[in-house]
Amino acid sequence: MFPIRDHNPSGKTPYVTYALMIANIGIFLSYAAALGNERVIYALFDAYALVPARLGAGYGFEALLTSQFLHAGWMHLAGNMLFLFIFGDNVEEEMGHIPFLFFYLIAGIAAGLAQVLFEPASRVPMVGASGAIAGVMGGYLLLFPKARVDIFIFFIVFFRILPIPAWIMLILWFALQFLGGIGADPNQGGTAYWAHAGGFVAGLVLTLPFWLRRGATDYWERTEGHPPHPPARYDAIESRLPKVKRR
Repeated sequence: MFPIRDHNPSGKTPYVTYALMIANIGIFLSYAAALGNERVIYALFDAYALVPARLGAGYGFEALLTSQFLHAGWMHLAGNMLFLFIFGDNVEEEMGHIPFLFFYLIAGIAAGLAQVLFEPASRVPMVGASGAIAGVMGGYLLLFPKARVDIFIFFIVFFRILPIPAWIMLILWFALQFLGGIGADPNQGGTAYWAHAGGFVAGLVLTLPFWLRRGATDYWERTEGHPPHPPARYDAIESRLPKVKRR
């Protein structure tokens, strides 16, 4: 299952969210044609990806920023941009454009440091915006815990789009990242679970001052845990495929 939209799109144009999406997509397209060339991709990631062992040796800190704008493939990029598109606009509207930009980048840096902390000897390069986007998701959880998020569920012969409260989807996502980090092999490539978990926690912490200035739990009472503007209306979409009944 994965989210496809929320029910409270921003009431203002999220310029920074769009700019970050354009930057990520543009950078990826600049080297996408070379994805099948291992030598070129190795050189690119060697120069700009985050390698935890390098930070442990005292260099390569610039990769905490540059690695946020690299992606390993089309699906990696598409998944990250979908999550940023869904959750970024409301958080940007609440924080303001420039504060949101700094929030995003700092959350991404914190995510990279979390990966280094838990896998300090790893020489596997880490790329992707997912740590920063995890921070956005953490901020969304604190600001809008009851916002409705549509998740797409696919199971063998049927699919459904199911609206659920954001806090359920986001806490479940965080739990999966935490458990994935515990079981991950630091010497193997794959998902940077600790970066996701670290970015999420960083997003919660960085959003805390915004939430407190708005009245903390009083803010939740005023907004009922939703973004403070009218929800969008979506038609329900359900699978027309027959369900297989158990005998």
